[in-house]
Amino acid sequence: MSAAAATGELGSTGRAVKTNIPKRLDRLPWSRWHWLVVIGLGITWILDGFEVTLVGSIASALTSKNTLHLTTHQASSAGTFYLAGAVGGALLFGYLTDRVGRKKLFMVTLGVYLLFTVATAFSWNFASFAAFRVLAGSGIGGEYAAINSAIDELIPARVRGRVALAINGSWWVGAAGSALASYALLNWMSASIGWRLGFGIGATLALCILAIRRFIPESPRWLLTHGRAEEAEEVVREIEAEVEKTAGPLPDPENAPLEVEQREHIGFVSIAKYVIKEYPARGVLGLSLMTGQAFLYNAIFFTYTLVLTNFFNVSATKAGLFLIPFAVGNFFGPLLLGPLFDTIGRRAMISFTYITSGVLLIVTGQLFVHHAVSATTMTICWSVIFFFASAGASAAYLTVSELFPMEVRAMAIALFYSVGTGFAILSPTLFGALIATKSRTNVDYGYLLGAALMIGAGLVAVFLAVAAERRSLEDIARPITARARPADAAAAPARAR
Repeated sequence: MSAAAATGELGSTGRAVKTNIPKRLDRLPWSRWHWLVVIGLGITWILDGFEVTLVGSIASALTSKNTLHLTTHQASSAGTFYLAGAVGGALLFGYLTDRVGRKKLFMVTLGVYLLFTVATAFSWNFASFAAFRVLAGSGIGGEYAAINSAIDELIPARVRGRVALAINGSWWVGAAGSALASYALLNWMSASIGWRLGFGIGATLALCILAIRRFIPESPRWLLTHGRAEEAEEVVREIEAEVEKTAGPLPDPENAPLEVEQREHIGFVSIAKYVIKEYPARGVLGLSLMTGQAFLYNAIFFTYTLVLTNFFNVSATKAGLFLIPFAVGNFFGPLLLGPLFDTIGRRAMISFTYITSGVLLIVTGQLFVHHAVSATTMTICWSVIFFFASAGASAAYLTVSELFPMEVRAMAIALFYSVGTGFAILSPTLFGALIATKSRTNVDYGYLLGAALMIGAGLVAVFLAVAAERRSLEDIARPITARARPADAAAAPARAR
């Protein structure tokens, strides 16, 4: 696809603006303003972790006749309905994020989550519970596109990897909080009321974050490509003024300005065609990483309390506590390994974390089959596995958000998230069916499948991962409507990497 054809097919209007805004954002020192971005946007993963773990923690309790009286299969399938909503929400809100802006959508999606999480607390049977899970999931799915694109576009390039991994790792703060909350609610209150109040906690947290997000600006990079260059300049000046309050005078931005053509919105079909033609290897990489981590996490964490109660005779009211060590391992994995993704590099660390977690999963599955682990030692094994898997999974979201051009970033995130999660959408139901057989060997078949997907994705990363560490987003993937310089034209064939 020629540059002219690409810009024509992908909505270029022919109007151009020359800017150094991306370089000005990347050269900013870390400041209080960046912490506002991290807290205001990163809370998404805490909410998602709370939701996923809450449903997993109370899955066994929901089978009681004093609650919704679900079957084991229905309790585990609730996760599938949540994921179905997340997939649909990612596609719908990802499209809108690219069309109307990051800021509007990360307010709307959080509001959708809040509304239907409250509705979940008032479910009266399986059908209503499943329907509200779908709608709450759509809000969280929409958050992935809006938030990942906004974070990447506002965080300096030199620390983008470690910040993105740490934010994604905060999922486990929500998971730990959910485990503690579910234990308290199910043990200190009537089961028929406790599980309902659990969803109110997530909604309360979302309400508080809505207030913080009002102070986070629209992405200047997004404004640049939508005919709002003057507004983008104003936003960046305000950010620079805020940073200077604590960091002092700022250095001049490096390198020549970028000339970007203004454009109209781009559809999913156009994105898919563009990715296939221009970045086929990156497309395979993103799909492999997202599918592997989605299957592993969705299968395990929607059903783990069912494993504890069915195979280790752990009380349903205490099963959630075993998720706390998981949360610790999963949180510290991205936090401690994250800086290595910016120093050692993406390729080495992504392949290492994926392959290592897959191999450890195979070993743990065999120990489980041969009754060589107790509930406690099984939990320790999982904590070690997911120390590595969590860093790898966080890197998957980072990868699909930084490897594609600015104009299509939100929809590319949505597309890869949806396809990867779509492949894994039945994993909770599959594991629920395997658990229902009461056969450890059958459950291990599910573990082996998850391990194979993780190892396979790690091998793909060995060959296809891109050295994106400490590089500007515009250097990793030049904007589609950027006017090419002679040096760019000469290097064009290499861009398909």
